[in-house]
Amino acid sequence: MAIEQLLNERDLLKKIAGGNQAAFSILFEHYHQKVFAFGKKITYSDELSKELVQEIFLKLWLKREIFLTIDNFNAYLGKTVRNHCFNTLRNLAQQERCMQALICSTEVCEDSTLEHLYYKDVKDQLSKALIKLSPNQRNAYILCHQEGLSYKEAAEKMNISSHTLHEYIKIALRKIRFQLSSYHH
Repeated sequence: MAIEQLLNERDLLKKIAGGNQAAFSILFEHYHQKVFAFGKKITYSDELSKELVQEIFLKLWLKREIFLTIDNFNAYLGKTVRNHCFNTLRNLAQQERCMQALICSTEVCEDSTLEHLYYKDVKDQLSKALIKLSPNQRNAYILCHQEGLSYKEAAEKMNISSHTLHEYIKIALRKIRFQLSSYHH
């Protein structure tokens, strides 16, 4: 993540460590686009990258005292962004595995009355989650995950690019996972 260093960056970091919000705003303005671009390079998602920028800069502000010990902020920021991206992707993969396990377990256990009711309840929650999606996200999800079309077939049917369809699916799955996880907690 090669980023041009700010003039007087050391002084700026000292001010931030002392709680100077104006100095932090200067740091944010200088680095946020670069953090977004680096996050997108790893995650391939605008929405995830926007969230990453917010989370990373919040994390930096909350741990600002460490700025006094950083010799190379550019390297520190690059490592922070990379680690945060990988942790986010790892968490999303874990959520996807849990969701797949949930789906598989409900399909196998339809014979039991309690399990049938649970399956119906999860299905109802999925329906509620689908209603909250944008029309394009909902249509993409239904075509691919309920009707079984490939991304290419669904993209053609929706008259959009495969990349756009992929973005709709990623956002839809994340929103559905959130809905289902908030239901189970």
